[in-house]
Amino acid sequence: MKLNTNSNAYIIIYSTVMVVIVAFLLAFVYQALKPMQDANVALDVKKQILNSLNLRGLDGQEAEAKYAEVVKQEKEVDGQKVYVCRIDGQDIFVASLKGMGLWGGISGYVAVDRDCKVYGAYFNHDSETAGLGAEIKDSQAWQEKFIGKQIYDDNGNVVLSVVKKVENPDTQVDCVTGATLTSNGVDAMLKDGLKNFKKNVESKAEEE
Repeated sequence: MKLNTNSNAYIIIYSTVMVVIVAFLLAFVYQALKPMQDANVALDVKKQILNSLNLRGLDGQEAEAKYAEVVKQEKEVDGQKVYVCRIDGQDIFVASLKGMGLWGGISGYVAVDRDCKVYGAYFNHDSETAGLGAEIKDSQAWQEKFIGKQIYDDNGNVVLSVVKKVENPDTQVDCVTGATLTSNGVDAMLKDGLKNFKKNVESKAEEE
């Protein structure tokens, strides 16, 4: 019996078979590549943490080795990722931060020394505007403005801020030019992500 390739039944059966085959192939490729994708994501996270520790420009193997050398403990406190690091004999604590920018999510890592000052910072974004909001990720010079800033006042309140006009250079960083809303997002992320972080520094001091 000759198939009628112009019939509706043939078209439906053919389309169904092709969809099943393509879906199977896509699922197979996804599963085959997933370990590699997961490894790349994990490496990217390690590089971001190292960036916040002012250890930048490392390739994959260098980053893996340096991360293993300086990151002594990874833990989660109240839903926040915390990394306890050791650099040149000094304890450094890295806080993982998440917030919202103008067009989507933003994130970052802020490294804090024993005096609760910023040791280093790195910020990332999902979909901010190139040349404007994206500068929170792309501009190393802007990220380095956070180094040395005091994070808390005497009462433990977060005073580290991103502002339009810097009035207190000890605690404030000027916003990214032309990206006020994204800068406001970074400011809010810092306030929220660091409000309870001081206890991690203090608890380490008490252990000693």
